[in-house]
Amino acid sequence: MMDPNRERSDVLEKLATAAAHLEQSMDARLIPSQGTNLGYAVRGAREKGGVGAIQGGIINENGKPHPNGPCAFGVDEDIARIVLTAMKFDPLIRCAATLRFSRKVLGIFESLLLECTSFDPASESPGISTMDWGVASCCRQGVPDVCYDTGRKGKEGIIRLFGEDPIDVSNNIIMISNRIISIEL
Repeated sequence: MMDPNRERSDVLEKLATAAAHLEQSMDARLIPSQGTNLGYAVRGAREKGGVGAIQGGIINENGKPHPNGPCAFGVDEDIARIVLTAMKFDPLIRCAATLRFSRKVLGIFESLLLECTSFDPASESPGISTMDWGVASCCRQGVPDVCYDTGRKGKEGIIRLFGEDPIDVSNNIIMISNRIISIEL
């Protein structure tokens, strides 16, 4: 059994490494208008304080991805909810990232044989968070690689990419970035 302090430190180290890779190699067109984030939870996390993320997320600064702050626990409610909901269905899936929705990007994920599922935010029940309801509705048969919504009036579509750790997730983001270099999104 890993020391809890060591595990928390390990989570932040892996997040920082992944954030640095994304800053160097991610296509900034994948960043939603509110920014992207990468969240990674300690084993057995049950609340947002157990999920590390990039404080302020990764923003598009002059066409380049830029982490807005350091990696820390409990700093992003949305990414924490996404990760914690996925962990309810598969405790090994402890990491998620948010990306801007694009049919072309979704097509690339599908061409890589990643499992992609969607939900309609308009079907959301009142009083339930999209992060909880939407992700849970995509995980009925297990956690997919990708869970997305196409957005609705006044709300941008988002792709949620899942994995076991931030290195896996960032590698998938970089692989997609390399494939969209010459594509108009």
